[in-house]
Amino acid sequence: MAVLSQLSIPMPTGVPITLQTFTAALCGYFLGSGYGALAMGVYLLMGLAGAPVFSNFRGGAGILIGPTGGFLFTFPAVAALCGAKEKPAFALPLGILGTLLCHVCGAAYFAAVTKTAFKAAMLTVSLPYLPKDIILTAAAYFLARAIKKAMKIPLSKAHKQ
Repeated sequence: MAVLSQLSIPMPTGVPITLQTFTAALCGYFLGSGYGALAMGVYLLMGLAGAPVFSNFRGGAGILIGPTGGFLFTFPAVAALCGAKEKPAFALPLGILGTLLCHVCGAAYFAAVTKTAFKAAMLTVSLPYLPKDIILTAAAYFLARAIKKAMKIPLSKAHKQ
């Protein structure tokens, strides 16, 4: 997450285009619900402690309480939802649910911090990014399966925690 967060395209809205939601989903799909959520929690703690792990090599509490903090706070839940089930019939809808949760909570937090209407925040900082994040969540599922197969990890092993 700390590495892929740096692949960031700044946007005028203040919410950069990153691979963070993809990485949260990948952690959940690969590590399973518990370890994926734990990994994302450690990422947030590292950033809170000031390590430059957030986009554009930033860290510190100011990022978490700033306009994009609501997106960041959802990453453990995204990973947990993605890792909850392994079969595509369950894993993909749960991953999309996690992505939607990230967007709704992120937009709500953005609206509160910037004193913007929720609808305006959704239209500005969520909806333009949502198709990308849904596609990347699905890609994270298939990438996690491919990595497990290449590493000869039984598909259900990471999910038994």
